[in-house]
Amino acid sequence: MGIRTGNQYIESVKSRKPDVWLHGKKVTNLFDEPVFKQPILEIAKLYDLQHNPEYQDRITHICEETGERVNNAFLVPKSYEDLMKRREVFEVFAKATFGLMGRTPDFLNVVVTSMYYNSWFFEKYNQNWAENIRNYYKYLRDHDLFLTHAIINPQNDRSKTSHEQKDTYTHLGAVKETPDGLVVRGAKMLATLAPITDEVIIYSFPGFKPGDEKYALAFAIPIETPGLKIICREPMQDGTRSLFDHPLASRFEEMDALLVFEDVVVPWDRVFLYNNVEAANKLYPMTGAGQQPAHQSGVRGLVKLQFATEVAMKLADSIGVDVYLNVQNDLGELIQSLESIRALLRVAEVEYTMTEHGEAMPSYIPLETIRGLLPTMYPRAIEVMQIIGAGGLLMSPTGADFESEPLKDAMENYYVGREGVSSLDRVSLFKLAWDLCGEAFGQRLLQYERYYTGDPIRKRAIFYNNYKRTHSPDMVEEALQVSVLNKGLESQV
Repeated sequence: MGIRTGNQYIESVKSRKPDVWLHGKKVTNLFDEPVFKQPILEIAKLYDLQHNPEYQDRITHICEETGERVNNAFLVPKSYEDLMKRREVFEVFAKATFGLMGRTPDFLNVVVTSMYYNSWFFEKYNQNWAENIRNYYKYLRDHDLFLTHAIINPQNDRSKTSHEQKDTYTHLGAVKETPDGLVVRGAKMLATLAPITDEVIIYSFPGFKPGDEKYALAFAIPIETPGLKIICREPMQDGTRSLFDHPLASRFEEMDALLVFEDVVVPWDRVFLYNNVEAANKLYPMTGAGQQPAHQSGVRGLVKLQFATEVAMKLADSIGVDVYLNVQNDLGELIQSLESIRALLRVAEVEYTMTEHGEAMPSYIPLETIRGLLPTMYPRAIEVMQIIGAGGLLMSPTGADFESEPLKDAMENYYVGREGVSSLDRVSLFKLAWDLCGEAFGQRLLQYERYYTGDPIRKRAIFYNNYKRTHSPDMVEEALQVSVLNKGLESQV
């Protein structure tokens, strides 16, 4: 089949009946549910870009195995040129969503591609696991599917491991083996866009301890698998707001969900890892499932930060405050942050390394540096936006006010910006900014960026320890050597 169209994706959503719960009620028609409809249409646009002559050769390629055209997210990078081909789809998809959708189809397709090419890792533990991940990658690639994932345990008692929780199956774990597959029970989060995806893949960050064997799992199943309940968080918008009043929230709401597995049967050919703490702890670092998608998230983060920076600049210009030194200083800070991320991304790409298995890997240190900086740089961009917009962000009229004849003069006189900026243009811009920096939608984007890759403090500590282990302080040793030599000379004198 190869690349599918937006309409094919929409039809697949319409044909599925996953067990989705929103506001305490079961959703029986996903496409017509207001909260989901516009995000579905936005994802459909991404699929259509694959068929757009302007983008097709940039973001897709002909698969050597099947002869079908497939997305570049399924390309195993074996050179700098391949990394750039993958970067193209990351950038095109990110720009189409202003970087505001963190779980577009390319992200997890890269994860599975990494696991596929590093199936040698699974083979060390179980030949079937390796065969399963290879077959799943091909199935995903050839049907151009859209995945969500859930890799975090619910926030219960974080002071205890999974097997120490009050309920054995608070966290997702294996219950029993059957001829049809592995029975699993418990919960995982944070399944972004889960209701409107095709399948879910489960795997975990390292951190398993002896006793956690039943929780050491990796598998993938269709999102409508019997026994899989999808409990959505409170929506950040109700799906009925106008595009004028909420130009971003009305389009790019990424629903997050808790996945509850009620004795779900996972077919044996969909099990990638089971009952092995060592394998579960090594899966993330050894298969490239962390480093390769960091390239995608770096590109997306760059686009998102660029968008926020441009909004802040435009906001300042629209009311003429960017003539003031303090505003120029804040905006200059944002631009330098943006350019720092851009430079780090280029370094990661140019200084790629080749693994012993022939996989081109973007450089670890600059990618991890991006992961460490974005959780502070993006919130700072939002803060600057809030400072620049000040009380004006709280005082925007609605689109209906502009259509009201009795209010026409007031709209034209009291909402204008600096000379040359009409009231309609100024209000439109302020509404765009408020969606990013004030609305619940924008606050979710803020929290998402802060914890996109997990606890930023823990991540930075891991980064430090890795850096310390792999980098020797040569200059310090050289400086100390000179001191020792001088000390020796002094003693002779």
